[in-house]
Amino acid sequence: MTLTREATPYPHWRFTHPTCGDSLRLVPERGGLVTGWTSGGREWLYLDEARFADPALSVRGGIPVLFPICGNLPGDRLPLPQGDTTLRQHGFARDRPWTLEPLADGQGVALTLVDDDSTRAAYPFAFALRLELRLSPGLLTLDARVSHTGPSDAPPMPFSLGFHPYFRVADPAAVKLEGFPERCFDHLSQMEVATASQWERLGAGVDLLARPLGSVVTLRDPSAGTTLQLELTAPLDRVVVWTNPPRPMVCLEPWSGPRGALLSGDGRLTLAPGESRELRCAYRVTTD
Repeated sequence: MTLTREATPYPHWRFTHPTCGDSLRLVPERGGLVTGWTSGGREWLYLDEARFADPALSVRGGIPVLFPICGNLPGDRLPLPQGDTTLRQHGFARDRPWTLEPLADGQGVALTLVDDDSTRAAYPFAFALRLELRLSPGLLTLDARVSHTGPSDAPPMPFSLGFHPYFRVADPAAVKLEGFPERCFDHLSQMEVATASQWERLGAGVDLLARPLGSVVTLRDPSAGTTLQLELTAPLDRVVVWTNPPRPMVCLEPWSGPRGALLSGDGRLTLAPGESRELRCAYRVTTD
């Protein structure tokens, strides 16, 4: 059995790949959260376990799922033809219980979230979000499928999707990031800035959004002797870098659109009733 229930250090499910031995820790009832990814005998994800123990606090760690928005909206208000609703930062997927099942091919697990009365109060659409996580040696692939499951006369469903993984590093100030353009958008100052200036501030705290130069961005942690690569596929092809000192982590986040995408239209994804959209990214890790 590759999917087992474990009680420590907190109740979770563990998926272990049947051949390579890489594994995932998952807590589906807490936002479909992946709390751990072990590959090559190393834990790659950061998790603040003390904070995680209090469900009233937002999670700092693992791989939170961002849906149906990434970032926040002005006043947390989402204007729609059906009327305005309140939709908080990063949406509700990271707060809702998901279902968990092993994949038929034995290579990973599937997490599923569907609409209910609570989600429809904030986001008046019928939807299904299925996330398949597959492991192979040194590789975690995330395949998401978003479906508009409303009736044929329902309005189109706008959305954004993102992932917010926290990667463990020895020293955020010492990491090297590659594959980024010369300019990026600084969420803190709300200005376009030189990307190099942000790298100088990793140890102090950064929050930036960029369109990578290609389909891969790289995070090198020379202090730990590790390399992490994020492999991007459109439309999940914008990247947020976030550090939160003194936490020993760097977030390397693929987003389908910037903050406010559902308002501005920049990167906004839309589904007609009965339509689905697939989004993919992958993380590859190596050690020196």
